Amino acid sequence: RYPTTENHVAFKRAKALARRIRRRSQRESWINFVSSITSSTSSKQLWKKVKAANGIYHEFSIPVLNAGNVTHSDPLDIANTLGHAFAQVSATDSYSPDFVAIKNRSERTPLRFTARNTLPYNSEFRMFELETALSRAHDTSPGPDGITYNMLRHLNTTSLSHLLILFNRIWTEQKYPSQWHEATVIPILKPGKDPSNPLHYRPIALTSCLCKTFERMVNARLIYELEKQGCIPPLQSGFRKGRSTVDNLVLLETQIRNAFVKRNHLVSIFFDIEKAYDRAWRYGILSTLFNFGFRGNLPIFLKNFLSYRTFRVRMGNFYSHHFIQTEGVPQGSVLSVTLFIIHLSQILNCLPPYVHGSLYVDDLQISCQGSNMNMIERQLQHAVNKLVAWCDKNGHTISAEKSRCVHFCRKRNIHLDPNIQIRNAPIPVVNEIRFLVVIFDRKLTFLPHTLHLRKKCERSLNILKVLSRTSWGADRTSLLRIYKAVILSRIDYGCMVYGSARPTVLRRLDTIHHSALRICTGAFRTSPVESLYIMSHQLPLHLRRQKISALYSFRAQSVRKNPINQLSLPSILRRLYAARPSHILPLCERTKMLLHDSDLNNVSVQFFDFFTFPPWDIPQFSFLNPFSGFDKSSTAPITLQQLFHHHRYQYSSFVPIFTDGSKSDGHVGCGVVFPSDTLSYRLHTCCSVFTAELVAIFYALQEILHSNQRNFIIYTDSMSALETLSHYDNRIHPVALEILSVLQFLRNKVFNIIFCWVPSHVGISGNETADIIARFASDFLPRALPYCDIKKFLISHFLSVWQQKWNLLTNNKLYSVKPSIGLWSALPMRELDVKLTRFRIGHTRFTHRHLFLGQRAPRCPTCQADFTVQHILIECPSFKCHREYHFNSSSLTLQDLVGEKYHPNIFNFLKAIGFFMSI
Repeated sequence: RYPTTENHVAFKRAKALARRIRRRSQRESWINFVSSITSSTSSKQLWKKVKAANGIYHEFSIPVLNAGNVTHSDPLDIANTLGHAFAQVSATDSYSPDFVAIKNRSERTPLRFTARNTLPYNSEFRMFELETALSRAHDTSPGPDGITYNMLRHLNTTSLSHLLILFNRIWTEQKYPSQWHEATVIPILKPGKDPSNPLHYRPIALTSCLCKTFERMVNARLIYELEKQGCIPPLQSGFRKGRSTVDNLVLLETQIRNAFVKRNHLVSIFFDIEKAYDRAWRYGILSTLFNFGFRGNLPIFLKNFLSYRTFRVRMGNFYSHHFIQTEGVPQGSVLSVTLFIIHLSQILNCLPPYVHGSLYVDDLQISCQGSNMNMIERQLQHAVNKLVAWCDKNGHTISAEKSRCVHFCRKRNIHLDPNIQIRNAPIPVVNEIRFLVVIFDRKLTFLPHTLHLRKKCERSLNILKVLSRTSWGADRTSLLRIYKAVILSRIDYGCMVYGSARPTVLRRLDTIHHSALRICTGAFRTSPVESLYIMSHQLPLHLRRQKISALYSFRAQSVRKNPINQLSLPSILRRLYAARPSHILPLCERTKMLLHDSDLNNVSVQFFDFFTFPPWDIPQFSFLNPFSGFDKSSTAPITLQQLFHHHRYQYSSFVPIFTDGSKSDGHVGCGVVFPSDTLSYRLHTCCSVFTAELVAIFYALQEILHSNQRNFIIYTDSMSALETLSHYDNRIHPVALEILSVLQFLRNKVFNIIFCWVPSHVGISGNETADIIARFASDFLPRALPYCDIKKFLISHFLSVWQQKWNLLTNNKLYSVKPSIGLWSALPMRELDVKLTRFRIGHTRFTHRHLFLGQRAPRCPTCQADFTVQHILIECPSFKCHREYHFNSSSLTLQDLVGEKYHPNIFNFLKAIGFFMSI
């Protein structure tokens, strides 16, 4: 209004001040936001803040679709267009005419699932099955009925009983609620796809949580029967307990390594089955179940579950018309994956014996090896023809264009690419293939995989850079959590396979590891990498790969029928590898060499049977605790002895048996005390005392098997053992599983067995005797070791190897401060934690920046010595008075000042001598 020079200058100043205040406020807000990520932040809040910090958010926008020559912009039209596109994928019209004829002819024969006799899996459901299903459900969006899992979990006992009655009526009356057939579909655009194409959207189906709870109960019974009957081939690894994608990766790598050492060719084909999930033939699934022998309520429920499925697409607040999903397994349902596996896993049965194959859900891979390429080509073509014929009969289509063929060979001679065709269309031959995330190249160097992995991890490092600074940011514990979840998990995946690459290849990943640890700890860039490992308590990558490989190998051995257990080399191949040492050994042999000098060499692993008990007949276990109202630490031993004598008077008709386990340096033992005899065994040194307690109980039950008495009471001082036996789940200790199995057998033989807890070392004679004989047991028990004990031993073993390597680095500045590799807690304030870390490592900005600037090292003007952390904190006489003032002493060590229990005045001392801001 008043355009004078003074007003213009005042306006410019006010504008600059406002801009400065805004920027300062933004910076302070950002610093406060990032610094709020601490070790006490919950995982949910942590990832919410990480995504917000990186600008990762999903903004809803209604797309414009092009269907044919018509453009749709109205939300309702878009929803109907997408619904029509999704329905067409699973419609009968999507099949070939030949299969439609097969389908119509087969479906004229009805499948009669009526059971003539009562089968155990058709019995009514019990309350513990419902409670287990609810406990394993994750919070998801509700289906059309609006009922959430949280609602179901908060039902009282009466309401749960009514819900169980409803489920049992559906089960026994063989009806199916009509609303459970319906799903609400949310379209999600596939990454990197054109948003205007309706086929580029992935349908995410929301079905009833009430239905999914019942599905989870039915699915547990279905999986139990499938596994017990051996219906699913061992080479199918998808969605099976104790199995993983790594099984298929190790199988392929082992086959390639063995072909290389024999100087053979190995040709592998990786198939792409088009829309396998959406086009699974429902009648074919039911027919497979019928051939497996399923009858009664279970297959009838599955038949009702698959019939007449409908869905509506939701676009914002608009819903499409109802569409029918004619074929395929329903999206978003618990049972769908199991039914799909049942159907597709039969594809492996048509492979000829000279062709090997593996399957992970719908990721099918076959391979054949030999010295003659023409023979390999003929054999693979024969196998492909049989696979195509199976697919033609079951409604699937293998895409020749999207399938890939790789010729694995290390020979230098020129060989023509294999010519293998699907319906006269050649399968493309490539030099590398991405199989279950890991990239296999034709010479198995894993260089392409390492480069790809490094590139992905470098992008993820930006997350850590955004969240951390030397003077503010998230604390070290939170940054390490993010690093392990986002970056290290990618490096770990498949490392037991790609870890066989040459050291020069694997070293490309070390820089990622080192950069991340520098960011997390705030260490100066010149800090030795060994110091980074110690301060962050992270293993070097080569040791980490060895540990993960060993853990995987032993875990695979604990799973019965895992094909990995059949990969031990025959003597001929072992001699061949010895004669050709330049060839890399397969995983099973690499692990044996790795543990050759450890106590785990040639040990057997105890099998863990996930299906010992059927889901409808879980063993019930309880125990007595006559001392529940008394605290052992504040109760006199004579009182506890009197309580025990009173208890024995009540149960005088029961034969008492005392069990105990003991673990000391280099000795693990267990003992069992009977009224007229004792039994004691020495166990493998890697067994835990918990395992020893369980083994003692197990052998007590074994002795009861041969007794003429029928009433027994077993006393143990291990409350953890009794609690474990009381809470059966899939992670139960394998010896506890054996105990429950023997206990069930004994109870069926009309044995009456009671368990009771007693306090240890209070003068109860039977318990004292069991403890003594367990501690001095000498007879070694040759028994398979549980994987949980092997895992603890392996972790301890690799920490010990790391400690030995650290002990050799006595010249490292950190070693004098931290000679042990143990974990030290981080300070809650990022700035102080970074400064303390740099002083502990001995590399700071003041003492080591000259290495980047090309200057001489800074020298102390008083002593004419180079400035080092030790010189500043301990040696320099110029700061003697400050040391006496802040530390009350001038004769201190680095460990006194910056050790695990650092001096509380260390930062005040640094401020007083003017070094605080130069660290």
